[in-house]
Amino acid sequence: MRTPLLLILLLVTLFFAKQGTGEAPRFRAQVIDDSIKIGYGLSIADVDGDSRRDIVLADKNQIVWYRNPSWRKYVIVENLTERDHVCVAAQDIDGDGKAEIAAGAGWNPGDTQNSGSVHYLIPPEDRTQRWEPVALPHEPTVHRMHWIQNAQGQWELTVLPLHGRGNRGGQGAGVKLQAYRVPDNPRNPWPVRMINDELHMTHNYDPGQWDNDRAHELLIAAREGVFVSDGIDGSKTLQELGDDQGGGAGEVRRGTLGENRPFVVTIEPMHGNSVVIYLPGENGQRENWTRQVIDQSLNDGHALACADFAGIGRDQVAVGWRAGRGGPVGIKLFTPDAAGANWEASTIDRNQMACEDLKAVDLNADGRTDLVASGRRTANVVIYWNEGIGD
Repeated sequence: MRTPLLLILLLVTLFFAKQGTGEAPRFRAQVIDDSIKIGYGLSIADVDGDSRRDIVLADKNQIVWYRNPSWRKYVIVENLTERDHVCVAAQDIDGDGKAEIAAGAGWNPGDTQNSGSVHYLIPPEDRTQRWEPVALPHEPTVHRMHWIQNAQGQWELTVLPLHGRGNRGGQGAGVKLQAYRVPDNPRNPWPVRMINDELHMTHNYDPGQWDNDRAHELLIAAREGVFVSDGIDGSKTLQELGDDQGGGAGEVRRGTLGENRPFVVTIEPMHGNSVVIYLPGENGQRENWTRQVIDQSLNDGHALACADFAGIGRDQVAVGWRAGRGGPVGIKLFTPDAAGANWEASTIDRNQMACEDLKAVDLNADGRTDLVASGRRTANVVIYWNEGIGD
C-alpha cells in the first residue's frame, strides 16, 4: 500500500518542526514535603558541605532545609518575627563548601512604614541544629533577596522590597534596592550601599553576569517595566528593555539561545497572565529589545526558571502559576526554536502545584537539570526529576 503524498508531507513537516524546537523532556514528580504553610521562596545550595546541593525553603513560620539525597527536613530558625517569613538566600560566599544563609521576614505588604526584617543566620557546628539569627537594618516590605558579587569579586547580600517607604498604591518614594557587605564578625554592623531607588512595586529580580567584569548585573521586574542595572560602578542608572506594554512585570529571568544570544522572560503584569520574551537587538545589543507574548493563559503567574532541560543547546522556560483565588494550577515548559521566534508549550505539572517559586538545578549529578517547586494552596515541595527525552 502506497503512502499518500499528503501524509508524507505532513510527516516531513512534523519532523522538521520537532527539529526546530527540540522535544520536551519527561519529568517525574517526587513530593518531599506535603505539609508546608505557604512556601514563599526557595534557594539551592550545599548547606552541610557534602558536595550535594540541598533545598532551602522560606516557609510561613520557619526557615528549613532538606538534605540531599534523603530529603530529610531540618529547621534552621522559627518565628523570626510575628509576621511571615518571605524570602531566603543561600550561597557559599567564603569558599569553605558550606552555604551562608540570610532570610527576610515581617511580611506585610500593606505596611510600608514598619514591616519587614533582614536576618543573617549563623550556623552551629552541627548544621542540623538551630541557627542563630542576627537582625540587620532594613527597609519596609522586604520581599526578595540574593547573594551577588560586586566589582571587586566580593559577595554581598542584596535585598529588594516590594514598595518604597510610605508608598500607597505604588505611588511615592522609590524602592531601595540595597547591598549588605558581610563584616569579619557578622554580629557587628554591616556596611550597606544603595544600588537603586528609582522604581516602584519591584516584585522580583534576577542576578547574573552578562559581560566580562566580575560584578553581577541585576534584571528587575517593576511596575514601570523590565530593567537591567549594571553594578560595576555602583551607578543607579537603569536601562529599560523596550517600552512597557504589559502594565509592568512581576517575574523576570535571563536565559540563552546559545553562545552570546541572551533572552529575557517575564510574567506580566505582576501576578499576571502573560509569558513574555524579550530578544536583544542586532549583535546582542541591549538597546532595541523586541517584545513577544508567547502565552496569555496563566492564572496568577508567580514563578520562572530558565535552563536547558532538554539538552538542545538553548534554554527552555519553566513557568508556574498559583491561581490564588481558585482554579487549576500547574507548571508549563516552553521550548524555543533556534531563533527564539517560536516557542512550543508542554506540561510539567497539571493541577498538583500551586507554584509560589521555582528553581532549576541538577540535584543528582546525572547531567540533566531538574526542577524544584514550592506550592502555596497545594502546601507542598516537589522535585521534578528530569528523565530526559523519551520515545
